[in-house]
Amino acid sequence: MEHRSLSFTIFIHLSALLLAAVILAPMLWLFVMSISPSADLTAKPLYWWPTAIDLSRYKFLLSRVPNSAGAAFTASLVNSVVVAGMATIAALAVAVPAAWAVSRTPSVTWSLYAVIGTYMLPPVALAVPLYMGLAALDMLNSVYGLALVYLTILAPFTTWLLKSGFDSIPREIENAAMIEGARLDQILRMITLPLAAPIMATAALFAFLLAWDEFFYALLFTSDQHSKTLTVAIADLAGGRVSDYGLIATAGVLAALPPVVIGLVMQRALIAGLTSGGVKG
Repeated sequence: MEHRSLSFTIFIHLSALLLAAVILAPMLWLFVMSISPSADLTAKPLYWWPTAIDLSRYKFLLSRVPNSAGAAFTASLVNSVVVAGMATIAALAVAVPAAWAVSRTPSVTWSLYAVIGTYMLPPVALAVPLYMGLAALDMLNSVYGLALVYLTILAPFTTWLLKSGFDSIPREIENAAMIEGARLDQILRMITLPLAAPIMATAALFAFLLAWDEFFYALLFTSDQHSKTLTVAIADLAGGRVSDYGLIATAGVLAALPPVVIGLVMQRALIAGLTSGGVKG
C-alpha cells in the first residue's frame, strides 16, 4: 500500500511537471525570442538561447514618441484595457440580475439556453447587422462601439456562468431574509452577491480575457490609432513584407502581461469560483 502511494505521488508530480512544461514552454520561447538579436532568430542551426541580451524592442514598443510605432502600440494597449474593462463591467451589470432571475425561476431557463445558442453562429454571420447597427448609432471606429459589440458576446456567457454559481446558494437563506421583510434588491445586494463573490470574480476574469483576446470584430470595426486594440496592432506588426519575429514576440509578451497579472492577483477567487458549484447544500 505504501509502495502504491509512493508510485502514485511520483506519477502525479511527473504529470504536473509535464503539464507545466507544455503550458510554459511556448511562453518561455516567446520571451527568449523577444530578447534575442535578429541574427540569432535567422541563424541555422537556431540558437535556443541568445548570444546577447537585446532589450531594444521593449524600448521601441513602449516609446511614447508622437507618430511612432511605439506610440501606436501603447495606444492600442490602452484601448484594449479600456474596451475589455468597459465590456466586462457592462456584462456583469447585465448578467447579475439576469442570472439571479433565471436561477430562481427555473421555468424560464429555456430563455438562457436560447441566447447561448447564438454562440453557434459564426462571427461573420453577425458582422453585417452589427456593422449597420454601429453605423446607425455613429459608433464605428470607437472604443465605446467595440465595447458594445463585446457586450453581446460576454453577456450570455457571464449569465450562464453566474447562474451556476447562484444555483449553489441555498434558497432558504434568501427566503429567511424575505420573511424578515427584506426587499429583493436588499436580498441580492446584502446576501446573494457576497456569497457569490468567488463566481463573480471568475466570470469577470473570463469575460475580460475573452474581450482582451478578441480579434475579428476589432479588425472589422476599428481602423485607426484612436480605437485599434492590441490584437489588431500585433497583426499589423506581422503584416509587413519583412517581419521582425523578435518584435512580434515582444508584442506578444507585453500583451500577455496584463492577463497574467490579473490572473495571479485573482487566483484564489478563481479557484474558489470554479469549485463553488461542486458541493450544494
